[in-house]
Amino acid sequence: MTKSLARNRAPWLSSCVLLGMTALQVQASESASAPSLVPLPANYQASTGKDFVLKGSDLVGGNDEASRRAAGQFVQMLSRNGGPTLAVADSASKAKIRFRLDPSATNTAEGYELKVSNNGIEVSAGDDVGLFYGAVTAMQLLTGDNAGHVAAATIQDTPRFPWRGFMLDSARHFQSMDEIKKILDAMAQHKLNTFHWHLTDDQGWRMEIKRYPKLTEVGSCRVPLGDAGVDAATGQPRTYCGYYTQDQIREIIAYAAQLHIQVIPEIDVPGHATAAIAAYPELGVTNQKLLTSSEWGVLPNLFNTEESTLQFIENVLEEVITMFPAKYVHVGGDEAVKDQWIASRRVQAHMRELGLKDEMEMQSHMIKRLEKFLEQHDRRLIGWDEILEGGLPPEATVMSWRGTEGGLKAASEGHDVVMSPVTHMYMDYLQTESPYEVPGRPTTIPLQKVYEFEPVPAELAADKRSHILGLQANMFNEHTRNDVRLEHNLFPRLAAVAETGWSPQDKRNFSTFLQRLPRQLQRYQAMGIRYAQTPFQVDMLDKGDHATGTADVTLVNPLGYPVHYTLDGSDVTANAPLYSQPLQLKVPSEVRAAAFFDGKPLAATRAYNFTAESLLMRDDTQLGLCPTGGKLLLRLEDDGPVEGERAVFNVNIFNPCWLWSDVNLAGISKVKVRAGRIPYNFQLAHDEPSRKFAAARSKHGEMEILANCEGKPLASVPLPANPGADGFLELEATITAPATRGDLCVRFTGDTRPNMWTLDWIKLEPAK
Repeated sequence: MTKSLARNRAPWLSSCVLLGMTALQVQASESASAPSLVPLPANYQASTGKDFVLKGSDLVGGNDEASRRAAGQFVQMLSRNGGPTLAVADSASKAKIRFRLDPSATNTAEGYELKVSNNGIEVSAGDDVGLFYGAVTAMQLLTGDNAGHVAAATIQDTPRFPWRGFMLDSARHFQSMDEIKKILDAMAQHKLNTFHWHLTDDQGWRMEIKRYPKLTEVGSCRVPLGDAGVDAATGQPRTYCGYYTQDQIREIIAYAAQLHIQVIPEIDVPGHATAAIAAYPELGVTNQKLLTSSEWGVLPNLFNTEESTLQFIENVLEEVITMFPAKYVHVGGDEAVKDQWIASRRVQAHMRELGLKDEMEMQSHMIKRLEKFLEQHDRRLIGWDEILEGGLPPEATVMSWRGTEGGLKAASEGHDVVMSPVTHMYMDYLQTESPYEVPGRPTTIPLQKVYEFEPVPAELAADKRSHILGLQANMFNEHTRNDVRLEHNLFPRLAAVAETGWSPQDKRNFSTFLQRLPRQLQRYQAMGIRYAQTPFQVDMLDKGDHATGTADVTLVNPLGYPVHYTLDGSDVTANAPLYSQPLQLKVPSEVRAAAFFDGKPLAATRAYNFTAESLLMRDDTQLGLCPTGGKLLLRLEDDGPVEGERAVFNVNIFNPCWLWSDVNLAGISKVKVRAGRIPYNFQLAHDEPSRKFAAARSKHGEMEILANCEGKPLASVPLPANPGADGFLELEATITAPATRGDLCVRFTGDTRPNMWTLDWIKLEPAK
């Protein structure tokens, strides 16, 4: 299905909350004592003396191999971030930016000291890693608020946590080698040091295993549902494929190692196994032949518990270990719905043979077996917090994703823990309520929420706190079809993750972070990182009234930066009026608005047009959720065209019902709706009973219009078997509307799977 993207989409805002800050507070907040560095160093001390001013002829150097290597990396980073390309001297004595390996250094692992004077910048550290992170800081100083000018100062810096991670899902959607290297470069410049690579799942097996070639021959390909899975020229299935050869994986690992990033592989056990079972059916529990899944959600397919299957997993891990030198191997363990094991006579008999009381203990038995295998190969097992269920060997490390409770329990029991809660660290959740957000899960995790996450629970005993290794951001890619969307989701939120992982807890302050962030955005631009514009643009909420031809317009920047606007069609500058309260407008009117920092716009101006027609119309991004029924809101992408841009929709997949709140229905005689249909490609496991829908009264269901979202519908229009050729249809319903303001609901009845209807727009028509 394809739809026109030329819509004047106004933001879908539930409120005008400014994340605890007003724009004026951001503007007036005191600047950090340190310059625009991200993450903030542990200790920055301004010194007396003149600034260092960089010249293009200045040299960079070091007196030993490690120092010269750091010097070379500094030169590359400075150039990549918009600075000049400097030359490396054959001797540190000739250099203005000097790196020195200092065996007597007292700072901890990864720490460094940096001194700035009018004679240059000197970085010293006890190891290669510290020199590299000192190079990152030196690069940021020279690409700071006054590029090439650095105030005299001393920085003594060391990270708060040893694990500062990012997980990339390459199983759901596949990234090129160049894109992964670009992400690794960005990680290094945020002083993140762990790349967790999610390589296997229901939707794809992305890692070559020579002993089992079908894992990639079969398991790396799927056929997407809907138009995306059909070759328009031939009508034949169009596959989505991709995997990394072992040589490519080694290339990525070597590239990461140069940036002092460890690469942790993940092989999911016992769930998320559909792609592997599709390749080798004997690994499954049922006799059903599976295909690599084209659906999202939680699938029921598990590895069986046979010795041959455990041997298969160990054989896979043997090859994994030869590729990945990192200490840890991630074995997943999450979302393993046990229904197939419960129903299997084989699995139940095996459990009895082993003396296991339930399926949780069966999973624990498998995890303990793999932990022992990894230990024998000088590796440590790490898994999602479900591996705690049924018991866990003491050497295992827990990655806590279902909140922090699992991490608290694991650390209290003496396990090492990486905090990665879905509430704060999942980058596939949207970061603003703007209609311009990319597809994902619209429960928002805004920048401030990421920044204010504290990895060490207050209730954790003092003697157990060292078990909190750090934190990790996760990027699951069901809805992230391309690199542009990936980078949108990651940046600038990874900067907040980095500061939480590196900087001392008492030094972190979101207001000063926002003061330093605009300079970081300029570095992103220089690197070609396509960071999210939505946190820096201006969203609009209007309470229009078609009867009076007026609109009350609220403007908001999600991060609270000052907003300036014009009403006469002119360009928005820092001299334009400063927004402070809702605008009372008569139609037709146009509002142009932009957010500013230090007199400069943070993103492109947005224009919002208000006409008599627009007051009678709302699209899906301007509508809320109906108050009754189940709620699982997603921002979903259309299934076509095969190539190019696709439209997105806000859809409650538990209850296909949209709410237009507080609308004036006086004098309205008709309602028009444009609806489209996309594949319903979700498996919900035990959440399935939460899906609610009104019963259909005709063969294909109805579109219903309800006043105040309850009672007898104002109108009910039967739906056809199929939409139009473009995947859409327009429906018109005559209503007798109450002569009052109230809520209006539009819903589709019946269980229409394997497809679903979604609303594009709704329009009211007054009586003539």
